[in-house]
Amino acid sequence: MTRLRLFRLLARPQLKRVSHLQTLPHYHFRRLISQDSELSRPNKKTSDGSEHFFGGVFIGAGAVLTVLFYSDGLSLLGNAPEATNSTTPLASLTAPSYNLSDKNIHDAKNEFIALLGKDGIDDDLGARISRSSTDWSPAPRGDLDRPCLIVYPTTTEDVSNIVKICHHRRIPVIGFGGGTSLESTLAAIHGEVCIDFRRMNKVIEVHDKDLDVIVQPGVGYVELNEMLGKVGLFFPPDPGPGAQIGGMISQGCSGTSAYRYGTVKDWVIGLTVVLADGTVIKTRRRPKKSSAGYDLTRLFVGSEGTLGLVTEATLKLTNKPENVRVAVAAFPSNHDAVNAAVKIVQKGVPVGALELLDGISMKAINNSGYCVKDFKEAPSLFLKFSGSENVVQEQIQQVRALSKESNCLSFQFGKDEAESDAFWHARKTMLWSLMTLKRNPGDKFIGTDNAVPISRLADIIDITNRKIQESGLVGACCGHVGDGNVHAAIFYDEVEKEKAEKIVLEVERLGIEMDGTITGEHGIGLEKRDRLVDELGKDSVDTMRRLKLALDPLCLLNPQKVVRLTTNTRL
Repeated sequence: MTRLRLFRLLARPQLKRVSHLQTLPHYHFRRLISQDSELSRPNKKTSDGSEHFFGGVFIGAGAVLTVLFYSDGLSLLGNAPEATNSTTPLASLTAPSYNLSDKNIHDAKNEFIALLGKDGIDDDLGARISRSSTDWSPAPRGDLDRPCLIVYPTTTEDVSNIVKICHHRRIPVIGFGGGTSLESTLAAIHGEVCIDFRRMNKVIEVHDKDLDVIVQPGVGYVELNEMLGKVGLFFPPDPGPGAQIGGMISQGCSGTSAYRYGTVKDWVIGLTVVLADGTVIKTRRRPKKSSAGYDLTRLFVGSEGTLGLVTEATLKLTNKPENVRVAVAAFPSNHDAVNAAVKIVQKGVPVGALELLDGISMKAINNSGYCVKDFKEAPSLFLKFSGSENVVQEQIQQVRALSKESNCLSFQFGKDEAESDAFWHARKTMLWSLMTLKRNPGDKFIGTDNAVPISRLADIIDITNRKIQESGLVGACCGHVGDGNVHAAIFYDEVEKEKAEKIVLEVERLGIEMDGTITGEHGIGLEKRDRLVDELGKDSVDTMRRLKLALDPLCLLNPQKVVRLTTNTRL
């Protein structure tokens, strides 16, 4: 099979075909072949079945274009062989090139206005800074990195056209949902265009008989469940309040219900995705099972917007739990609390959620003013139960007995829905309650997201708390104990930044040593890229980089997140 290679083009005048002998020495072209006659004849098979090549040199006013036609059996003189590796090491890449000139951004802005109208874009400085960092970002970067523009699409077609404009102009983009950005996933380190999905907030179709729903990415999961609850349905994944479906899918989130229901990837049937050049794909149809080709749905879940932008999602649903009750059990130590949780898991008690908060977290809840209940300031389990009244009471008695075996100090449970809601409100607002640990308003937040085998959960919590105390910083630990996921929240001022980052690094390495992961649900973002190599190995990360470049060769989608695309440490 004949192929074509382009060696060099110095200008674009009218070209004429000449013999390669007419090229002048000062062009410094290597001779294409030692025998002139080979250039003037077409491919010709030899007696051994191989093929010769032919080609030529074109010249014009100040231009040289060398074209060589060659067969599969021959390599090109002066040119590296075609890459055949399955992975892409970082060292093999040159940094992505973008056009972020004022003129290019201005022209793109005009195209966006023509597409979306003036109210479909925003270039206000405050709005742009707020899209790049939040109070929860490990190191707010708003003064350094912010989007050049914010755009507000309302349809998949809008997103596709926005991305086509950016692809044509080589402007990188970032998708924006709820905006928590715990791992600096949204940091606009290149001055990207921010695609804010807040106006794509429609529930498109509810199929109650099929137990599925089709939604746009800007739909909040809390609002979705309020609507679904009216028809007795329920979407189980529940990260922090304010999370939107697009961000939940992008991060591969879980939340407090993961022990009973699994993570968001278990509840996504199919996606509509806009690729880096604006191409729109659907990953699969609506049936609950399919063996049709590669599982593209799982490819995009948890990809943090680096492979494509989700514009619609088909989600599985289940029946809304009945008669939900919440219990809180306090223990003398983290080990006692974890031992009780292990017993609950081993006995197969079907609790809807199984959460652990350390004593510092419980103190923060009491001090926050968010809750009407006061709790014992000791390591505590928060548990959810559901079912018929008899079933719930039986489960509560089982858990009470197992907790007593682990030195339980107190056991409270909601006697009705209102009291249960008050207990659970304490758990769901805990991240905000932890802000009361700040010593100064300017203190910053950094966190961990390890998941370890449940038998090691108490160990990693105790070691983390000890490291925080020994450092002189303040912080607390909590976890989704049912699946071994633990978070440390650490607060620091600018002088203490290096100390806080050192603790996080040590705890993440400890998690790997315990045969765990550095991230159970928050993702990699910018903050954990280098530790990803520690966890999975260089070849695995190089494979991810290969996948990124296959789908996004210009590196336009949330660049530098998950895997590095340049050795520049600033990025």
